[in-house]
Amino acid sequence: MRRLRNHGSPKRYVHEELGWNSRLDAIQAAVLRVKLPHLETWNQKRRERAASYDRLLTQSGLIAPTGDAPVRVLVAQPQAHHIYHQYAIRAHRRDDLREFLNHRSIGTEIYYPIPLHLQPVFTYLGYREGDLPEAERAAKEILALPMFPELTESEQQWVVESIAEFYS
Repeated sequence: MRRLRNHGSPKRYVHEELGWNSRLDAIQAAVLRVKLPHLETWNQKRRERAASYDRLLTQSGLIAPTGDAPVRVLVAQPQAHHIYHQYAIRAHRRDDLREFLNHRSIGTEIYYPIPLHLQPVFTYLGYREGDLPEAERAAKEILALPMFPELTESEQQWVVESIAEFYS
């Protein structure tokens, strides 16, 4: 049951069976009840932080309209009302960049390093490595940068300057 309540995962990002996201206990529910009235404000601040990242990354030359740059940002559709739970980029040499940022005490995360079609739970579908190359490439490039409502512009500048230094 513990595995099932965590997406069927016995260890982070490895899913052996179909499960669900059901990790809310009574204490977490009580905390959530206090936090819920602040949610929209926090989400708006995250959108503002994402716009700052977009601007700073563009100004630094790390991303370019042609796509010929070391970093690509994920583009939200205009009709979407994104809350930016994460701010993810696609980065060349992602693992080296992550290590470089870690040495500067800049926290990053790699979410979903194994694409769905290669998860153990879906082996019965018969997919092999190479069958969905774009999903596999994304799993090797995606890096989530620091993102939270209280993130300051100067902290974001430090993140972007550090990324620019890595690629210089």
